Amino acid sequence: MNTTTGSKPHVLILGGGSVGLNAASELRKNLGSDVAITVVDSRPYLTYQPFLPEVGAGSIDPRNVLAPLRKILTGTKVVTGAITDIDSSAKVVGVQTEDGEDLQISYDYLVVGLGSVPRLLPIPGLAENAIGFKWVEEAIAVRDRILANLAEAASTKDPAARKRLLTFTFIGGGFAGGEALAETEDMVRDALRYYPDLHSSDVRFVLVDAAPFIFPEVSEEHRQYALDQLRERGIEVKLETFVNSCENGVVKTSDDDEFASDLIVWNAGVKPNPLLSDAEHSDLPVISERGPMMGKLACLPDLRVKTDDGVLNDVFAAGDCAAVPDLASGEDKMCPPNAQHAVRQAKRLADNIARSIQGRPLVDYYHKNLGTMATLGMYKGMGYVMLGDKRIEFKGLPAWAAARAYHLYAMPTFGRKAAVLTDWIGNMISRRDIIGIPQSTNPRGAFELAAGPKKK
Repeated sequence: MNTTTGSKPHVLILGGGSVGLNAASELRKNLGSDVAITVVDSRPYLTYQPFLPEVGAGSIDPRNVLAPLRKILTGTKVVTGAITDIDSSAKVVGVQTEDGEDLQISYDYLVVGLGSVPRLLPIPGLAENAIGFKWVEEAIAVRDRILANLAEAASTKDPAARKRLLTFTFIGGGFAGGEALAETEDMVRDALRYYPDLHSSDVRFVLVDAAPFIFPEVSEEHRQYALDQLRERGIEVKLETFVNSCENGVVKTSDDDEFASDLIVWNAGVKPNPLLSDAEHSDLPVISERGPMMGKLACLPDLRVKTDDGVLNDVFAAGDCAAVPDLASGEDKMCPPNAQHAVRQAKRLADNIARSIQGRPLVDYYHKNLGTMATLGMYKGMGYVMLGDKRIEFKGLPAWAAARAYHLYAMPTFGRKAAVLTDWIGNMISRRDIIGIPQSTNPRGAFELAAGPKKK
């Protein structure tokens, strides 16, 4: 099936995350009904990823961190499906919908905002036993597993089983891994008041990282503060340590430690969407040299994709899958892959597409870092903000409040902001929920049990 859009310029946006949603919104604002816009994503919603640690800790209802694309992007066509091919020479993208229908969508301008996926290492047992923490369903599963394990551990008489059930391993100590660990440990400590048969000493949280520090995005002082915070709470932090294997749920680390863990969460890095590096299914040029930019689309400062032979004037990219020069750094650096840059790159990109359609000169992307915030559980946090050229660092309750305030501001739609705020107020009044529903991964299980065994 071939999909076209008529006489209007057609902007096709790949990915409905921070880049896709903001680019589509800005394009509609800039050009009104004079442009046709299509957004393609395998999920019909944006996941606000900075809130996932709080979803995993039961502080925010999962639906409240999702922004529905069709509701927000009025007048924009949203296609839910997997991107199968990108042919920039023919200006066509192949998409397979959920029901298996193959679409060929043509475009005048292409926006690539496909983001990143977890960077898995060839560790024995990792793919079979670990779970990521990049999507809302993963955060829900982590929360449900931990809470269900508390209930099961309180009921079992087997000390080995109890020890395994109450051992939770997080691999990767960057923002995603560090915040996920800190928030879920805070949830467990809060939930233990309802389990008189369990003691905090029964619970083991382990953080493993190959680097000599955690939270590499912040200052050395704040790294040490975060490390001290976690260790004071009884969390084992293994630095300069590798996971050698995790077969059958048994974690073996390079410091000769070996332990059974019922939950293994992988947060040790990401890589650009692998579709871009698949030469059989994409003709877009990617960076092939090994390093942090490998697999990304090389971009000019105006966010057009460049090749060895020139520039693709009708292809723009932003976010985690794009190598965009960081002009504000004053050095030969690329923008870090975070939401702060993705949102602003998307708006600049949309403005540049409007300028291209209108025959006006394009403008380079320039953004000074506003700061970085991280939460470490209820009322605990750290970070810094930039006021001009002055860097102001703070930690504890002020940092926690500032981080929540910023992310509430950045969360799309007023309705979602109100819902998140309501969740927070409810938790302060009645404490967070301690019910885990692991059966949600097999919702037909109870029905099948009621139906009885199958007849041979």
